[in-house]
Amino acid sequence: MGWLWAVIPAVVIGGGWVERNLRYVLRTRHKRKLELLQATERQRRELEAAKRPPEPICGCTHHLAKHDRTGRCHEEVEAPVAWDAERKPLRYEPRPCNCQQYIGPEPLGTVFAAELVDPR
Repeated sequence: MGWLWAVIPAVVIGGGWVERNLRYVLRTRHKRKLELLQATERQRRELEAAKRPPEPICGCTHHLAKHDRTGRCHEEVEAPVAWDAERKPLRYEPRPCNCQQYIGPEPLGTVFAAELVDPR
């Protein structure tokens, strides 16, 4: 029965050490699991983005449909016409977009060659 008095302090002291180490291990495991889940989600989003065709958006942020065959933009933008003392715009007016040529990705219809057979 004398050995029981030696075991109780060893369990109390050693138990705290085991608990600290166990908490550290579980916290580290949880962080790594979260990082793995985030990496998997990021990879899934990147794969989905890679499968989508490029959007035909010009440098002026307007769609290809807003440009004519020569590339000139026909969209209206709001341009500042009045400023305050701190050079912040106060009033805007609609004006034609200054974009001179479409610079976005070429749609597939113009990338592929036209048919070689005359459809007459």
